[in-house]
Amino acid sequence: MHEEILSSLNNPRQLEKLYWTNKTTFKAAFNALYPSLQDNPLAEGWYQRLNYRPDDLSWGTPSERLFVVVASGLAALLAQLPKLLSLDQELFYSRNVGFIVFPILIAYFVWKNKISWKTAAWLGGLTLFAVGFINFLPKNPTSNTLILSCIHLPLWLWSLLGFTFGGGGVKGEVNWLGFLRYNGELAVVTALLLIAGGLTTALTINLFALSGLKIETFYFNYIVISGLAAVPIVATFLTQAQPALVNKVAPVIANLFSPVALVMLVVYLTATVFSGKDPYHDRDFLLLYNALLIGVMALIFFSVAEATPNSKKPVQILILFLLSAVTVVVNSIALSAVLFRIAEWGITPNRAAVLGANVLMLSHLLYVGSQLFRTMTRKNDLSLVGRSMTFFLPVYSLWSAIVVFLFPLLFGFK
Repeated sequence: MHEEILSSLNNPRQLEKLYWTNKTTFKAAFNALYPSLQDNPLAEGWYQRLNYRPDDLSWGTPSERLFVVVASGLAALLAQLPKLLSLDQELFYSRNVGFIVFPILIAYFVWKNKISWKTAAWLGGLTLFAVGFINFLPKNPTSNTLILSCIHLPLWLWSLLGFTFGGGGVKGEVNWLGFLRYNGELAVVTALLLIAGGLTTALTINLFALSGLKIETFYFNYIVISGLAAVPIVATFLTQAQPALVNKVAPVIANLFSPVALVMLVVYLTATVFSGKDPYHDRDFLLLYNALLIGVMALIFFSVAEATPNSKKPVQILILFLLSAVTVVVNSIALSAVLFRIAEWGITPNRAAVLGANVLMLSHLLYVGSQLFRTMTRKNDLSLVGRSMTFFLPVYSLWSAIVVFLFPLLFGFK
């Protein structure tokens, strides 16, 4: 390796090839040769590349750390409001769970991205309007429109968070692809924090139990609920302050689970043929189809969002294309089942909501799948697939707003 390095000093391409052939051997050989090569600018660049070690991990600025501490405390306080104010817990959490975290995260990115006060005021006004609207809807546990509003409200708040994360631009400047990447990284860090919190909880409860003290009720009612409210905020801070923690782990997870999801989906579709069940007459089965569809779509989007133009190998792009194609089949079955149920039993709020969501997802998948196919056949690059994913995100936001705010009025709060 020593001779090969010396003979390639004026050939950067060959040096790069040697490096990728055997990184460990190349580094050892180059460091041994470096004292005699210090006057060579190319050698100096390679030495710094091979031996650079970043400074201590950044934990953000003092003001950012203070913001996260205060925000986490505020989220914990909001989560405890039913107990502090003797409110109906089921009523409070079903309508307001999204307001415990999303407004705080929106405020964090408003502050971090230095968004104008006018845009911040609009975001605050929309959030307050949503708080008032959802909490003044008639109290009717059997109301389908109420349930739909409660389910879709976090999705609408999520879209506001995406708008804020991307810089609050109103003329196409929002970084939606970066927002999808942030969501994937947030999921990874949140999972790690929850695992650590679960282990701490088990250890704490058992230690107190050895002393004869039963703290389970108190611990879960106050510590666990408060911690769950604070986890997304702390996880967001970690993804922003220390991106190196997850920017290599997340793509690996996406690459590992994409082929697994493809095999699972094909096996599942095959099994349903022989199971005797179908989404046309079995409502729960249709809901399962849609839940599966959302999960696989999220995996496809996350995989592409984490990719760089040169990070995906042809086989990985092929897997994503096949996964999107199979998901289109699942979506088409679900959509036809919804149309069948509407034709047989008429339109209801639930069927209208599922119909709109399935039409949107099918359109989105077809668009993404076509771009993946073009990438696979080398007619465009992976960046266009990313754009195809983000193109529909504002449409999802609009649809969720329609379900949250208009469905109760259109269907008479039924």
